[in-house]
Amino acid sequence: MDDRVHKPDRGIVDEKEILVGFLDYDRGVVERKLRGLSEADARASVVPSGWSMLELAWHLASMERRWLRWGFLAEPLGDPYPDSDETGSWHVDASATTESVLAGLRTVGETTARIVAAHDLDERSSLGGRFSADDEHAPPTLRWVLVYVIQEYSRHLGHLDIARELIDGETGE
Repeated sequence: MDDRVHKPDRGIVDEKEILVGFLDYDRGVVERKLRGLSEADARASVVPSGWSMLELAWHLASMERRWLRWGFLAEPLGDPYPDSDETGSWHVDASATTESVLAGLRTVGETTARIVAAHDLDERSSLGGRFSADDEHAPPTLRWVLVYVIQEYSRHLGHLDIARELIDGETGE
């Protein structure tokens, strides 16, 4: 089985397609990093800061949801930070499984793609969710939000690389 994840084609010129393509790629790497791990290994912490690969995957899904739905669209979310406990540390519900977290990540990706398709990249985030009229800066554009989310994935994909290598020696995208 070929489980490699592919970046968007370099011939693509549509900016939305490129941005969504890189987000799809990033989510695919998260999924690949968790595939083949036991539930115990996915929940195991192998780094001094104490997070697990499953917690980091849930953080990434929650972060993308938070930025696109609560941030850009200003949709009310019951808890915009379901990935953090009262101390601010990442956590995932005890009933969550690797498959349920990855299914959530895929659902977030589908939602992001629909949002991007329906809005202009230069459109500013709505007020009332993450952003208010009292903020010092103007609400960010959809483009800014997408680039922010991509950089957040990029930062954490390296963490997943290291954690997976420490668990079972697997390396690569």
